Formats: sequence, structure tokens, C-alpha cells
Amino acid sequence: MAKITFVTHGGERIEAEAENGSTVMESAIRFAVPGIDAECGGACACATCHVYVDEEWTATTGEPEAMEEDMLDFAYDVRPNSRLSCQIHVSDELDGLVVHVPERQS
Repeated sequence: MAKITFVTHGGERIEAEAENGSTVMESAIRFAVPGIDAECGGACACATCHVYVDEEWTATTGEPEAMEEDMLDFAYDVRPNSRLSCQIHVSDELDGLVVHVPERQS
């Protein structure tokens, strides 16, 4: 299990426990994180689970793969630390992960 902190655009911090093997998006949905819509259900077919990975975690979460990069083209205000939360798989290594929710989703 890993603890993930979601920081909403308004600054609210939501701490979620995430099971290994799940995705950051699944935890966001389970804990009703505002701004994470996940319209495609985690199929990497939309950009409504877009998050900004906290700078100290970007190396640990890794770079987006080609399909994710293509979907990020549809996201609002993409930054170098942008990821789709459906593509970040939870492991013990991510315990303490902090992600920020954009002002709005596409």
C-alpha cells in the first residue's frame, strides 16, 4: 500500500491509501477527488484524469509512454510534470506520492 496525497486546485489536500497494482486514478475516484473525472474509466482514451506530479516524484513515476503523450495533447495546461493518473501504477515505491489536480480538465 502507498499513501498518495492529492492537492486540489483550491489547495485542499486529500490523503488516500492506494493498493499496490491499482492506479493513482482509481484511488482518486475511490476518494472522490474533485477534478479527476476519469471519463474513459482508465483506458488511456481521454485526458480527464490529468495530474501534475510533484517535482520530487517525477523520476519515480517515470516518463509517459507514447500513447499517454498522445492523450496529454488533449489536456488543459500541460506541463513537463503532467501525467495521466490512470497510467501511474501504485507500488510501495510510490508511498508518499504527491500529485496536483489542474484548474480544469478537458
